[in-house]
Amino acid sequence: MVGEEGHCVVTTDVRKRHGVHYTPVALAGFLARQALCGLAATGPITVLDPACGDGELLAAVARLRPDAELVGFDLDADAVATSRARLPGARIEQADFTEVGAALAASAFDLVITNPPYVRTQVLGGAAAARLSAKFGLRGRIDLTHPFVAMIPRLLRPGGVLGLLCSNRFLTTRAGMNVRALLGERLGVREVFDLGDTRLFEAAVLPAVVVAVNGDAEVARYASAYQIAEEAAAGDLFDALTAADDSAVRVGTRTFAVSVGTLARGEPDRPWRLTTPERERRHTDIRDRTWRVLGDLAKIRVGIKTTADPVFIREHWEELPAARVPEPELLRPLLTHEDIRAWLPPGPPRARVLYPYQDLPTRAVVDLAEHPRAAAYLGEHRERLAGRRYLTAAGREWFEIWVPQRPTLWRPPKIVFPDISPEPRFTIDRDGAVVNGDCYWISVPELASRTDEHPDDLAHLVLAVANSGFGARFYDEVCGNRLYAGRRRWITQYVGLLPLPDPTTPVAREIVRLARELAGGVDPALVAEVDELVGVAFGQPAAQVIGLSTPS
Repeated sequence: MVGEEGHCVVTTDVRKRHGVHYTPVALAGFLARQALCGLAATGPITVLDPACGDGELLAAVARLRPDAELVGFDLDADAVATSRARLPGARIEQADFTEVGAALAASAFDLVITNPPYVRTQVLGGAAAARLSAKFGLRGRIDLTHPFVAMIPRLLRPGGVLGLLCSNRFLTTRAGMNVRALLGERLGVREVFDLGDTRLFEAAVLPAVVVAVNGDAEVARYASAYQIAEEAAAGDLFDALTAADDSAVRVGTRTFAVSVGTLARGEPDRPWRLTTPERERRHTDIRDRTWRVLGDLAKIRVGIKTTADPVFIREHWEELPAARVPEPELLRPLLTHEDIRAWLPPGPPRARVLYPYQDLPTRAVVDLAEHPRAAAYLGEHRERLAGRRYLTAAGREWFEIWVPQRPTLWRPPKIVFPDISPEPRFTIDRDGAVVNGDCYWISVPELASRTDEHPDDLAHLVLAVANSGFGARFYDEVCGNRLYAGRRRWITQYVGLLPLPDPTTPVAREIVRLARELAGGVDPALVAEVDELVGVAFGQPAAQVIGLSTPS
C-alpha cells in the first residue's frame, strides 16, 4: 500500500511477521550524511540498498549525491513499485537478497546503505535459521540482520562505506555477537550511534547506526541518546549526536541526555560500549578493587517458562469447579516482577503455578494418576499443551513446563530480581517460592560454594552492590542495554559482570550489616550510607555513584 508522499504503508501484522520498519525521512537523511562523509570516492558513485523497502535511504543519498547510481532489492512487490516510482533511473529488483546477493560482483559498490529486516529466529523458523547460519558462517541465535551484514564486506570497494541502521540489541546482547564480529573483523568501524529510546520509528524499535569502511579505521566515535526527566533547551537531536561534547537536548516534549565518547570493545562476546578517558580510569580503579564478579560465584538462572502461562498460572485457582482445582501440593507460590522490591523480602505472591514435578534434585514429573484433579484440569487443555511440539520432540511429557529448573533449588534462600526494571530491585526470598520467567534468581548456598565466606553475608553484599547507585551506573557504562523510559534489562550476561569487593574488609562488613538492616525496612538515610560505602569500596567518590540522572 502507498501512503502520503509516495511512502509505503505497512500494516502492524506485516511489520511483525517480516520485520518491516521503514526508515523515517529525518533518520534516513542522517544516515546518508554520515555515510557519505566517510566516503573517499569522488565522481559518480554506486550505491546499494539490499532491503530498500520504499526507497527512503536511496532517496536520501540521491538528494545529497544526484550523480549516484542506485541499486535496490526488496521482496515486497508494493515496496518495489513505490521505489521505482520515486527513483526513476534506479535499478530496483524484487528479490530475496540472501539468495541473489552472492551473484553480485565483488567490490561493486562505493556505498552500501541499509536498514535490513529484523526477523528473529522464532519467526524465521528453525530450518530457515539453520540454513542461513550454515550459508553465512553464523553462530548461535540469529536474526535476518546477520546474513545481510555478512554479505556486505565483499561487495564494498576498497575504501567503500557501509551505513547500517538496525536494532541496537546487537551492541550488547549475546545474540548480537555475529554482527559485532562481522563488523569488527571485516570492516573498520568509524562511528556508532546508539539512538536508544528516541522513538524515531513508529514501532517499538530501539535503533542504532553504524558507519564502517572497507579498510582500516582509527578509534571509532560513539554517541548515545536516552530520555531523562530533566528539562533542557530545544535543539536538534542529530546535531547533538555529532557534537564534540555531552549535552542534553529537548525534542518536542521529551529531553534526551546525549553522551559522546569512543567505542570500547573486546572479544565479540562482550558488549560494545561508550568510553571516555575518565570512564576508563574509573573502570581501572574498579577492576583493581574487585574481589570476584558475580558470575564467577554462582549460576544466574532465569525463572520458569511455561510457554502456556494462562494454563499453568492463576491468581484464583479456587474459582474453578472443585473437581478441577489441582491438588494443593502441585500449586506452588510464584514470584513475579510485581512481587519484587529492592531490599525487602517479597510478600506473599499473588499467583500460584501448577508445577507438575516431584520434589527431587532432578526433574521428574508427577504421576497424573495420583493427582486426578490436576489430571482433569490439564486434560481440558490438552490440545493447547500438546500443540507445543518442541516439548514432546525433546522427549518431555505434554503437560510439562518448558523451563522448570531443578525443583529442590527453590527451597533454599535465593536472590531474586526482575528481568526488566528502571532501577535495580534485588532481594532475598526465604519462603521457597517458585520464580517466574520475568525474573532471575541466584541460589544463596551456591554463592559460597567456591569460597570460604558465609553465604548469607555474600548474599547481602550482592544486594548492597546491585541495589546501589554504583550498581546502576556500572550497568549503564559496562552493559548499557536500556529500553524505553530508562528501563534496564537485568539478565544473566550483565548481572554476571557485577563486581564485588573483598568481603573480609571492614568496609564490606559494614556494607553487609547495613544491608541486613535494610531487609527489615527501607530507610533512605541507610540507603544513602550504603551508596557511599559501596563507592568507597571501589574507590569511587560518592558524587560519582549517587544522584544519577533520573529516567522519565
